[in-house]
Amino acid sequence: MSSPVIINGPHGAERLRFGVLLDHQYSKRDAVGLGDRVTELVDTAQATRDLGYDSLFVLHHYIAPLRTLQPLALLSYLLQHTGRMQVGTGILILPMIHPVHYAEELATIDQLSGGRLVLGVGAGYRDTEFAAFGIDRTHRLGRLWEGLEIIERLWSGESLTYRGKHFQLDDVRCSVLPAQQPRPPIWVGSGGPKTIQKIGEKGYSWVVSSSAKARWAKGNLASHLEQRAAAGFTGPHTAALHRDLWLGDDEQSAFDEVKDHVSASAREYAGFGMDWLQADFEDRSLKAGLFGSPEQVADQIRDYAEAGFDHFVFRVQWLGLPVERSIAMLQRFQDEVVPLLASTPIDVTIG
Repeated sequence: MSSPVIINGPHGAERLRFGVLLDHQYSKRDAVGLGDRVTELVDTAQATRDLGYDSLFVLHHYIAPLRTLQPLALLSYLLQHTGRMQVGTGILILPMIHPVHYAEELATIDQLSGGRLVLGVGAGYRDTEFAAFGIDRTHRLGRLWEGLEIIERLWSGESLTYRGKHFQLDDVRCSVLPAQQPRPPIWVGSGGPKTIQKIGEKGYSWVVSSSAKARWAKGNLASHLEQRAAAGFTGPHTAALHRDLWLGDDEQSAFDEVKDHVSASAREYAGFGMDWLQADFEDRSLKAGLFGSPEQVADQIRDYAEAGFDHFVFRVQWLGLPVERSIAMLQRFQDEVVPLLASTPIDVTIG
């Protein structure tokens, strides 16, 4: 395990945290069975744990063009391999399922994990998912906020009667409460500036997607933190950032090593009627990802941390990339990037 990376933030000296997002999506033409793919996910979870990472996350989509293992079942299966890491959803599409269901399921996972759950949620964006569930896509934000309110109130243990636009409850009480009290951390993902501000107003943490470019992410984090403080939330806060990660001799050579694998997923979705994912993937990936030499990646992480980000969640898996190479990259990050960051404390400039 590498030395800790210390950041001097508004609440004193804290440790910068690093996690891993599992990419458990597989081509329907893949000759390897899902059972063997699950074994690879176990290997990755164990390596993430043993290398000293802080967290492990799973992703969520329905009826995707790729075979996508569903997050809560997968997370439960992996718990025994995660040690003391935080485990979570990165992110769960909350509007799709009734919040009473999620309140019980997620509280169960928090209990099974011994209080290590991070609930990452978002409103969703894919038309096909909303159509399949018979949900009006324009209602997604309303369902998100109502769903979060219901989950929080159920997790308090109270008997809840609720009258919202999308959900109505009569004297409902959650049968399982989370181990963490008053609740597990809640991270909300969004790419809309007004929603990002509202996340701050409600006191939640904002988690930034892997496709968000640096200047945009830092600028919206500043706005989010301002809204959070204005709403009276002044305690410790997590600012999480998803990034694609690969190390090489320089930015272009690092990206070139995995470009075909990164592009493979985009091609699958383009064939599913989501052409925009393929159209500018290389430009978007290079500008938003952490590709480069250890020194270049360390400088980028330091820049993000100075802007207030304190939990980095890396994706090092893409279609067709052998799992051994992904695990080796996680090792290399710990061996070559973390020592560069740990050599000098990072002073946070905002927050």
